[in-house]
Amino acid sequence: MSYLEYRVRSIPRGFRKILHLNWALILLLIAVASIGIIMLYSVGGSFSQWAEPQLKRFLVTFVMMLMIAMVPIWFWRNMSAIAYLFALTLIVLVGFIGSTGMGAQRWIDLGFIKLQPSEIMKVAIVMALAAYYDVLPPSKISRPVWVLLPLLIIALPTLLVLRQPDLGTSLLILITGGTVMFLAGVHWAYFTSVLCAGVGVVFAVFQTRGTEWQLLKDYQYRRIDTFLDPSTDPLGAGYHITQSKIALGSGGLSGRGFKMGSQSQLNFLPEKHTDFIFTTLAEEFGFVGGISLLAIYMLILLFCLIAALEAQDRFSKLLISGIAMTFFLFFAVNMSMVMGLMPVVGVPLPLVSWGGSAMLVLMAGFGLIQSAYVHRPRTTK
Repeated sequence: MSYLEYRVRSIPRGFRKILHLNWALILLLIAVASIGIIMLYSVGGSFSQWAEPQLKRFLVTFVMMLMIAMVPIWFWRNMSAIAYLFALTLIVLVGFIGSTGMGAQRWIDLGFIKLQPSEIMKVAIVMALAAYYDVLPPSKISRPVWVLLPLLIIALPTLLVLRQPDLGTSLLILITGGTVMFLAGVHWAYFTSVLCAGVGVVFAVFQTRGTEWQLLKDYQYRRIDTFLDPSTDPLGAGYHITQSKIALGSGGLSGRGFKMGSQSQLNFLPEKHTDFIFTTLAEEFGFVGGISLLAIYMLILLFCLIAALEAQDRFSKLLISGIAMTFFLFFAVNMSMVMGLMPVVGVPLPLVSWGGSAMLVLMAGFGLIQSAYVHRPRTTK
């Protein structure tokens, strides 16, 4: 035994787990949250309006992440089915006791936070599918009878969230679940069939518009129209994306300066503290600021993928990969949305946008990644 191994073994087990945390990932998360707090201070005009509550949320969820990380990963594997059923129950309850905002019933008001159960499902569904494929023999993964259950696990919350209505979140749940199935080794023919069915659904969406049985709400059709041509209604449905593009373009290379953005500071930009906060960042710090945040996001993804490769058990590999995909979809969809590359679907920028549910779920997800990383097999016990 080397001297270093001896010194590590002499440290109490609880403190040893702290040393085994992926500290590079933690520092990157702190960096992203700090950027979010700075931007919320900028658009809020004072630290107390949005930045201070966001800082408190991050500190609470950061401690929660560490607590989750200290629990062995086998415990979270055993809790996966309970987590999924809990999230599904909350989504069902939203239809009965949920609070309504902006024409949608998506939240449960707990007093100190408006909880969005569909956000919890984004991680819970990864846990459930990872646990399912962890116990399923590889020879059965692509057999139709064993594909039905994960399809049902994905379809139930997707349809329930779609009824709220929340098209963006339902699609994210669907894509995340499909990604875990693909990584688990389900045959590509199933995904080809789903893709063809998706094309058929898109066709049906447009064909049923204006009929009594149209598949989407009127405001969702307007979002599609706005995405295709924002100039058709620049002061109405196209106002958000038009102002977003103006702010993005005015930022230039290095930006207008902190708290100097005209679109955000003069309130031309709607939802500047939530869905469109990346636009505020790009306006004030320019291309340099925007690409810097994107680089941090990509580094977080890189460390997650490395952790997945280092994991020895199937559950940890699928869990880390699935949560990494969830994180990727958050920032990819949000950035694409504010740049006009995708329709506006109301997806927050992870750890930067104002909001408690998304931060709570993401930090819990990173806690699970840390748990898998800390408790992976290693030579020094």
